[in-house]
Amino acid sequence: MRFCSSAALALPLIALAACNQKAETAPPTTEVAQNNAGVTDSLDGAAPAMARAALSMADGKSVGDATATETPDGLLIAVNGIALPAGTHGIHIHMTGKCEGPKFESAGAHWNPAGRKHGSESPDGQHAGDLPNLVVAANGAGTLTFTIPNAALSGGAEALLDGDGAAMVIHDKPDDLKTDPTGASGDRIACGVFSAA
Repeated sequence: MRFCSSAALALPLIALAACNQKAETAPPTTEVAQNNAGVTDSLDGAAPAMARAALSMADGKSVGDATATETPDGLLIAVNGIALPAGTHGIHIHMTGKCEGPKFESAGAHWNPAGRKHGSESPDGQHAGDLPNLVVAANGAGTLTFTIPNAALSGGAEALLDGDGAAMVIHDKPDDLKTDPTGASGDRIACGVFSAA
């Protein structure tokens, strides 16, 4: 009878030891911090694989979002627009992660780490941030998917999420894909700051 009591006491101790051992080998959780440019950094040193920008008009109205995802071919850009003015709009990644209305000039010029001219049809182009036009339907919806070759979110001076971040900007007119520096795409009507997701 004593033997049974000792065995009964020993089993919970073995189970407790096993639990403690598993808890010690569990992988650490990743913590994140946001810097002044709105860029979220991983505190464990891991590079982000995706960044997201919530797009808004100057009055704060939400008009969709954009993502930038690292792939073996470069940065995959995906834009999902809602409640936008119908028509064709120039859309670009700008070099500074600030979206101060009403004109969003705080986003700076197009993201252009290689120092090229604007537009996919320019012999000296194109900026890394130059994207095809965004076509918006009568219901305000528009989508765009495009890969920027050899681009990355982090790691080096040419990374999208550098010290001052980056922003996605939608313009009121179509981009002619050749006129430097903006493709004659007109005013900036919507903007969103990229943050690591």
